[in-house]
Amino acid sequence: MLSTGSSALLAFQRALNTVGHNVANASTPGYSRQRVDMQARIGQNTGPGQFGAGVDVARLQRLADGLVLGRQLDSSGEMGRLQQLSGLAIRLDTVVSDSVSGLALPWSEFFAAAEGVTAEPASSAARGALLSAGTQLATRWNQLDRQMGQLDSEVNDRLKAQVGTANRLAGEVARLNRDIAAAGPNASPDMLDQRDLRLGELAGLVGVETVAQDDGSVNVFTTGGQALVLGARSMELGTLPDPYRADRLQLSLQGATGQPMPLGGSAVSGEIGGLLEFRDRVLDPARAELGRLAATFAEGFNATQRAGVDYNGKPGADMFELPPPRVDRHAGNTGDAGFTSRIGDLGALTGQDLVLRFDGGAWSATRADTGQPVPLSGSGTAGDPLKVGGVELVVDGTPASGDRFSLRPTAGAAAGLQMVLEDPYAIAAAAPLEATADAANLGKATPGASRITDPAAFASAATATIEFIDAGQYTVNGGTPVAWQPGQPIRGEGWELDIDGTPAPGDRFSAAPTPPRSADNANARQLAGLDELDLLAGGTLDLGTALAQFTGKVGGEARHSELALEAQTAIDTQVSAERESISGVNLDEEAANLLRYQQAYMAAAQVIATADTLFQTLLGAVRR
Repeated sequence: MLSTGSSALLAFQRALNTVGHNVANASTPGYSRQRVDMQARIGQNTGPGQFGAGVDVARLQRLADGLVLGRQLDSSGEMGRLQQLSGLAIRLDTVVSDSVSGLALPWSEFFAAAEGVTAEPASSAARGALLSAGTQLATRWNQLDRQMGQLDSEVNDRLKAQVGTANRLAGEVARLNRDIAAAGPNASPDMLDQRDLRLGELAGLVGVETVAQDDGSVNVFTTGGQALVLGARSMELGTLPDPYRADRLQLSLQGATGQPMPLGGSAVSGEIGGLLEFRDRVLDPARAELGRLAATFAEGFNATQRAGVDYNGKPGADMFELPPPRVDRHAGNTGDAGFTSRIGDLGALTGQDLVLRFDGGAWSATRADTGQPVPLSGSGTAGDPLKVGGVELVVDGTPASGDRFSLRPTAGAAAGLQMVLEDPYAIAAAAPLEATADAANLGKATPGASRITDPAAFASAATATIEFIDAGQYTVNGGTPVAWQPGQPIRGEGWELDIDGTPAPGDRFSAAPTPPRSADNANARQLAGLDELDLLAGGTLDLGTALAQFTGKVGGEARHSELALEAQTAIDTQVSAERESISGVNLDEEAANLLRYQQAYMAAAQVIATADTLFQTLLGAVRR
């Protein structure tokens, strides 16, 4: 009886200690409820039957489910990824679409000012308003790109900070693995809780997959399969400068040789994966598209300016200045080649970042994001430049086989766009020619729009007489007949003139340079209508629509990531509730257990007291 009572006393004491431990850690993050499992001692055969011998503590059980932990790790990785992606994407959308920081307001004000010049082409006030609106629009483009650049720098800073935290957590998991393996089957449940808690935090940063080992330790891998923790050894995450851009950091992992190995954004999840995904899939394309819009606008406006004449009768000058497309050499290049670049074809300009490679004496181009080949032509000389993605490139120096270059056609266009025209009278509002049809013409053709094609030649241009010999030939000032087809312009000394309709043989037209102080607004109408001109996507997309699509795409990315985060939050809440139902501490249940074990403890003490009384009675009987 004494042995039975003492075994019960010890068992219920341990049960009470466990209940107290559960209550004390009811609010401890990552704590899993513990329970004492008891089993009856095997009794001894003493004649008519077998009498019990008391109770033993079979084990201290940690109430946790490995499958639930796996789902929780997956959910933590997705939550971390989507929180970073959604938060940054919403900030970018706010920058792009807000009326205070977006392009919409200065864009509309600029083209309203251009309409003002169309209405009053001789007004210095209207011309000055257009220059002022152009300066504001260029400044807004600069500001937008600068804010995107700040987001890029923030990704770098966050990446370094999160990598440091991830390394600390991986090291702690490795140390806990060592201690758990050393303890074997007697490993403390609290130690297992600490490891699971750090695994959850690590999953929130990089996303992890775990593989349990026979000694109780777990190996930890990224979602891309790279090892982070192998038993008691942890691998170091780090950052490396981008080989093309020293100001941008890449994620790296310590390799088998101890040297850092670059990791792509697809190799990790969690907050670090969200940062890399935002930069690669949202920020970089948005910045490139912003640059494409800026480059197309500036080049298109400058081309229209150069096609007309200003208030002084001189050929129009560029209103905006753009930096050339950026080409960066790979840090591992061995040749001394460089590039002189310029935009060659606005319709073919995509803004996609490309990688140029020199191998076997030939150049090739691939997309930087997918590696897909991109058509490239030319030899790279001044007379035959390389042409790829709307950009023309002249090779300077000598490349070595294997040399690579990063071509970012429009990445810096918005940042470098500047207003360079200062004289309001230098706005080319007038068409370069004043053209008239001869009154005796028999056909129904009329002079159309005119353009300057060579400012130097146009400076010495004089009045020209155009005569159609027949429906397919014309002469200028009685010169050599030139073949002509409907839709083709008439070409003279540095100018072009469209003919609308069908001329008859013998029809004549006169074209004279527009004189100074003209109130003509033909070219101003072209300037004001630039936003409706199909300049993009091979001549199928106008600037106004492209700007709306750009704003809509950024907003769509933000909304999509926000909805994905809401859905994942619901999943994460469900997984957390499932874990709590298994591992969480219920204070009501613990209070009931406390009362039950207390009563059992008191009863076991009474059994011992009874055994002592009987023993003392026996001793008293013998003593007498």
